[in-house]
Amino acid sequence: MSEKKIHSQHLARKAMLYVRQSSAYQVAHNVESQKLQYAMQQRLRELGWREIEVIDEDLGRSAAGMQTRAGFERMVAEVCLGRVGAVAAREVSRFARNTSEVLAALQRDLQAAQYAAQRAQRQYDAADPENRLVTDELERRWNQALQGVRDVEGRIEQHALAVSNVPSAGVEEFADLAAQLEAIWHKPDADVRLKKRITRALIHEVVVDVDAASSEIVLVIHWKGGVHTEVRVPRRRRGQNMTQTSKEAIDAVRILARMCSDRLIAGILNRNGLRTGRGNYWTQERVTALRSYHEIPAYSCERSVNEGWMNLTQTAALIGVSPKTLRLAVERNEFKAEHPVADGPWIFNKNSLDINAVAQLVERARAQNRRTEIPADKQGFLNLSMT
Repeated sequence: MSEKKIHSQHLARKAMLYVRQSSAYQVAHNVESQKLQYAMQQRLRELGWREIEVIDEDLGRSAAGMQTRAGFERMVAEVCLGRVGAVAAREVSRFARNTSEVLAALQRDLQAAQYAAQRAQRQYDAADPENRLVTDELERRWNQALQGVRDVEGRIEQHALAVSNVPSAGVEEFADLAAQLEAIWHKPDADVRLKKRITRALIHEVVVDVDAASSEIVLVIHWKGGVHTEVRVPRRRRGQNMTQTSKEAIDAVRILARMCSDRLIAGILNRNGLRTGRGNYWTQERVTALRSYHEIPAYSCERSVNEGWMNLTQTAALIGVSPKTLRLAVERNEFKAEHPVADGPWIFNKNSLDINAVAQLVERARAQNRRTEIPADKQGFLNLSMT
């Protein structure tokens, strides 16, 4: 907001700060955006406003669908009545998703003002003409109400003029929009209605079939330009639902349970960003319940030793090389190991170690160590004499 555009008539009225996030998820998780919006109060004070009204009752309310935004409607009404010197918001798009909301608010004002003028006229007509004191006051109120009607009509004309002056989009802008389609689609605060309009504009039809052999749903998208795209998604099995734990998490628990307790597994899963089917953090109890449901045996030190399960450090010590040397050998596919999560342990089985591969690795490590030794004739002499 430029200080050059602020005059005394603006500062004489109150300023309104419109704070809004379009979903309950954003309210709960995008706290930084809330802080930035509320912080704009300080900027309004610096610009000279003393009366600042914060409107935040629309937090978590989307402009899509049938939800009403009482805060937005109240703000528009205050502006239309000429009581507001400035309106502040972090994004202009938060004011309204389309101009019809502003026009509807003006029309509701445009009707209240007419009713007030008609009522003032009726009161004036019903007054005794001989009582000049009363009729003069009623005539003043009538004129004031008529002025209110003219003010609202003027605002409607200004709004219509502003809308008509909006330039139409050119070919270059549409081409740029196509290039940014994916970014627009995945933007967290993108309007649902905008996504529906994009879908209707680009897609002619979607043909859906089921591939029973692969247990997949096959979608063939017929784009309006004539191109066809095939998309395959896993078919939900009977008993599956949207809150089911991911296969990645289940497989990780199955492998980690060979070497780790349920409490340790919970920490590893959380550290790698894996959550339960309901989006919760893992706890020891939740890992235990998952194992029980999928019939995964609990960790047992005795069984782990008997079956030959070892981690990276244990296996490296058994072979006689450093953990880094062994890990690099695994990455070269010289040894078999399981690594269920990126930030977690490597799992080896002693019984599956290839003896020839072990011998070659040990020999290479020893040869490398011999090459790094400094020959006697190249070694320096450090004199520690005190004299």
